[in-house]
Amino acid sequence: MANLPFSEATIRQHRRIAETTPPKECDPKVEALVNDLIGRVADKWTMIILEVLHEHGELRFTQLARRVSGISQKMLTQTLRQMERDGMVTRTVHAVVPPRVEYRLTELGCTLGAAFCGVWIWAEDNLARVEEARARFDGRDN
Repeated sequence: MANLPFSEATIRQHRRIAETTPPKECDPKVEALVNDLIGRVADKWTMIILEVLHEHGELRFTQLARRVSGISQKMLTQTLRQMERDGMVTRTVHAVVPPRVEYRLTELGCTLGAAFCGVWIWAEDNLARVEEARARFDGRDN
């Protein structure tokens, strides 16, 4: 677990919640929101930005761009705008010359990052099974 972006205590807590929470009837509005958010946050840039801001706190646009390797300025801008619209980040503009813009995760953004901690738990629990399945698939004659 050493390379996970979340502490072992956080992972244990989410694992306990997942194991003890019974499934319930899904509200269509909630389902629509989940589908919308999964489409957005499942892209690698949103998840990486969530992780970088979680790790570093408030960052200037240029600092964030340096820590998210491979992202274009246009894609970083688009992703941050969508994250701001969804309430995951706050954007603070400081009236100085040149203008300084800083981004920070909101409480909502922090909880989304914690929610995706479950993916890390699943990957950790199922790594060997996925590797075995891939090896079987890759070894067969297609």
